[in-house]
Amino acid sequence: MTRNHSATKPAAAPAISAADRSFGFLVHDVSRLVKRRFERAARHTGLPITRRQAAVLLYIARKEGVSQAEVAAWLDIEPIALVRMLDKLNEEGLVERRAHPTDRRVRTLWLMPAARPMVERILEINLAIREEAFARLSAGAREEMIAALASIKDNLMLREEAAAGERPGSAPEPAREPIPDRVAG
Repeated sequence: MTRNHSATKPAAAPAISAADRSFGFLVHDVSRLVKRRFERAARHTGLPITRRQAAVLLYIARKEGVSQAEVAAWLDIEPIALVRMLDKLNEEGLVERRAHPTDRRVRTLWLMPAARPMVERILEINLAIREEAFARLSAGAREEMIAALASIKDNLMLREEAAAGERPGSAPEPAREPIPDRVAG
């Protein structure tokens, strides 16, 4: 007895382009490889620091006096994990915690003099990795890629902000217009 399978066939899945299928994987892989290249370069040059510690130092260098809570939020890590990292950086004479001038609950973060040459070395490693990553791209293609990634980030940040304001069980807000490219011509 033969069965008619056409009645039980599931509906065809919508066609997904190769770009749609691989975008997340590519972003993840690029991020993973950049992290790996940093760790390798740091070890090779004798820089005694992890990628996460380097990120903390760079953030503090850009915003001295930043609060611990802001750094933890930026790194998307639990505050206790940051505290352990800051303890180590403090023991190594790289980061100093100070009381906030007006809010005694807040600790601010400052680079110590020994951190300055390390920040310079981290920036040199980052530049070398960026050059490796962009090796076969023209200057125009580099700028376009950075602008596109910035737009993607802005779009996702808008959605995250909207989602953070939602009440559990409520319908999501409609998408807002994306923020225009930062590299406007």
